[in-house]
Amino acid sequence: MDDVDIDVNMDPPMDGGLSEDHHMGISESGGHSSHPLPGTNGNGNGNGNGNGNGFLPMPTDPLSASGSGSGPSGSLESLNDNDLFDGDDGDEEDEEEEEEEEEYDESSDGAAGASYPVHLRRRGLLPTGCCYDDRMKLHTNADFGPSAHHPEDPSRIESIMKTFKKAGLVYTGSDADLIRIIQTHPTKYMWRIPAREATKEEICIVHTPRHYQWVEDLSRKTTEEIRRVSTVMDQGRDSLYVGSMTFEASLISAGGAIETCKSVVVGNVKNAFAVIRPPGHHAEYDQPMGFCLFNNVPIAAKICQTDYPDLCRKILILDWDVHHGNGIQNMFYEDPNILYISIHVYLNGDFYPGRPENPMVPDGGLDKCGAGPGVGKNVNIGWHDQGMGDAEYMAAFQKIVMPIAHEFNPDLVIISAGFDAAAGDELGACFVSPACYAHMTHMLMSLAGGKVAVCLEGGYNLEAISKSALAVARTLMGESPPKMDVGRINKEAAKVLGKVQAYQAPYWECMRPGIINVPDMHAQGASRMHDVIRTAQRQVLSETHGMIPLYIQRDVLFKSFENQVLVTRGIHAARKILVVVHDPPDLYAQPDLIDNVVEPHNAWMADGVTQYINWAIGKGFGVVDINVPQYLTHPDETISLQQGLDEREIQMQLQELMCYVWDNYLQLFEGVEDIILMGVGNAYLGAKVLLINRDVKSRISGVVSFIDRNPLRPVKSDVDEHLSMWFKENSRIYAASDHACWVEPEMFRRVQKRRFGTVIQSPVSGLSRMMTAHFEDVQAWITDRTAGEEEGAGETTEDA
Repeated sequence: MDDVDIDVNMDPPMDGGLSEDHHMGISESGGHSSHPLPGTNGNGNGNGNGNGNGFLPMPTDPLSASGSGSGPSGSLESLNDNDLFDGDDGDEEDEEEEEEEEEYDESSDGAAGASYPVHLRRRGLLPTGCCYDDRMKLHTNADFGPSAHHPEDPSRIESIMKTFKKAGLVYTGSDADLIRIIQTHPTKYMWRIPAREATKEEICIVHTPRHYQWVEDLSRKTTEEIRRVSTVMDQGRDSLYVGSMTFEASLISAGGAIETCKSVVVGNVKNAFAVIRPPGHHAEYDQPMGFCLFNNVPIAAKICQTDYPDLCRKILILDWDVHHGNGIQNMFYEDPNILYISIHVYLNGDFYPGRPENPMVPDGGLDKCGAGPGVGKNVNIGWHDQGMGDAEYMAAFQKIVMPIAHEFNPDLVIISAGFDAAAGDELGACFVSPACYAHMTHMLMSLAGGKVAVCLEGGYNLEAISKSALAVARTLMGESPPKMDVGRINKEAAKVLGKVQAYQAPYWECMRPGIINVPDMHAQGASRMHDVIRTAQRQVLSETHGMIPLYIQRDVLFKSFENQVLVTRGIHAARKILVVVHDPPDLYAQPDLIDNVVEPHNAWMADGVTQYINWAIGKGFGVVDINVPQYLTHPDETISLQQGLDEREIQMQLQELMCYVWDNYLQLFEGVEDIILMGVGNAYLGAKVLLINRDVKSRISGVVSFIDRNPLRPVKSDVDEHLSMWFKENSRIYAASDHACWVEPEMFRRVQKRRFGTVIQSPVSGLSRMMTAHFEDVQAWITDRTAGEEEGAGETTEDA
């Protein structure tokens, strides 16, 4: 290695820079110089004999007293302001305290009295541990400066520790008071778990030697070489920056995770929080990525399994970072003893880390459940979009995380605690509150006898990350989570949880209630209800009004809409036609709680369309009834809970169908004087696409639509500048009482524009209820329009 003399005081210190007392030199041989950090033995391990940092030793771990596992995990020291923030303030009072501490005799009665009382350990009155080391702030890019240089900034961990100190979680008093506190209030403060550098053997328990060598080589590169590496890698999926001290900081981060988890496993602390960086959960076994060098949590998990096979066989890793932990997933994808659960934004694979270049490598999709002996031990709760908050995360925990975790029954819980889903984090753009993090932590503490180790991952808003970490730490220390107004869960997020349950049902008993075994249904010759319902509708309309299927002479359309388009006989001779484009009817059922069977007498179908068809035929209208299926049945399907077609797919199908029906039927009926378009649910897009893609407004007397959950869409044309005005004057668009357009001011302002039509707030929600509530109003409106034209009154308009 080149001769390098690093002096952190040579440049203006960053907010997250090292204090003077943590100055570190590099020897010619490439190892650490003989200038030890305060309280260490010269190799940075924090378990030396010196007591320059003023910490009092915790009792030796009995499991490692014989020599195996001996080291930092066997010695805990009280978490003290001077050690965590040594040199931060630089005032004279701190310097006087340090001088007094240097004279303190560790072998004195006072030191012995500071040891954690054995009888309290037997009673389970253990403190919460905390691992932190200033040296992890050494990981910076090659361009030093006074301002934040990157989202993954050294000040992240410093901000968290300052928040712990300000909240009173860290002891800052005298040694004499500390002895009394240990005897009377042993869990009042967090206790220090010394960090250390992980060894090469420990790193390579999950990483390749080549990967370790790549990170180590960074410490030998010149500043210019480091800058070139960062320039190349800090983009795309790699998304990584490096510095000359990245290797050392990464070793300490991994070592901190190891010592934190081991301290929890052996019972030196009841639980612990490792405030470490750089993060790890994106790092693959053979490459760094996503701000991550070494994957801290898998390293710690494997070492705990190896060193304590009787105490730590099964481990739950819960990753609530807003980004999927691809590295953790891939390292344990076939491991039956590691359950990995990730709650993240998936966004159909477009949110970071996205889809791997190798299509054989699994991503964060809901269907990625593990492989081989590890099948079922990988649970991805991938949100459909950003913007998720407390309601969605609490629902994920209550419906998926905790049932599976209890069934797995782990020996240790490790939280990969990224706080970039917290409200205020610009990268995550979600809204999880500190209270929600506290509640999630509290639930996880019910597992593994309370053995929970929290390891910091992402989170890039300093205020959000600090408040969230504080809420977690307080909960670990025994405070009850605060009251929280959860609110209503996003409906699409609820569907995501339903799909996760369906994918996990084959592997977990707790996920099976409410889930149908689709292959078994096929074996019994069963049919999906939407097919049965349409067959029944066709039969009723045929028997009641003589309606018949309209033949669609296109292969793709015919397969999708076979028996979905029905017309009255002699429609070509009708003077008035009602074209109804609608979603399938609403189904309501009360399943048996034991076997999930729905008895027919406990199920209902609500069809608001039939009353309009009956009325129209009674008034001499010809009727075109178009049922738009939300899902097309496939003979080889295996998942019971299928996602319906999205809006784009529905609109594409409707555009082709509506234009086909118009071109081949409706426009050829020369005797037709009035055509009324009615759209119900998502299918109302059929009216929109027909108006935009065909010049039909001279033949259309009015448009009626009922919209419950789906968004309102504008009707405007690049070639017909009068279309939006015509739509405003000739439409009635009923939106549900709780539709977003009535709640969000900006959306409310938008829907008043002409291109959205005449939008009316319904007093109810639900398509069937809305159609019933407005039945008489719509009858009168249609009668007025069609009767007016029959009497030669000319075109009528609806006041905006």
